[in-house]
Amino acid sequence: MTAFVKLNEFRFDMKKAFLLAVFVLIGLFAAACPVCDQRQPKLLQGIAHGSGPESNWDYLIVSLAAIIVILTLFFSAKMLIKPGEKSGDHIKRLIINI
Repeated sequence: MTAFVKLNEFRFDMKKAFLLAVFVLIGLFAAACPVCDQRQPKLLQGIAHGSGPESNWDYLIVSLAAIIVILTLFFSAKMLIKPGEKSGDHIKRLIINI
């Protein structure tokens, strides 16, 4: 019975975290003021403040940075969950065995 109670508590915590994330994301879309909204291209209207991108290079730079961040997060999580190193003389053993 206690495992079932813990599972229900975990589900409840996950629901709260999901709803919090949804409300935060909804708040992001309502972030721009009307003056900034007029200055932005259609893609960014209602999302960003300030002047819009100067050229198409800005979109390229931001897209590449986003791809790098997403890949970094993916591989970080992958290596944390299942690192795959089993060698006894791996460098991580210097720190683990201290």
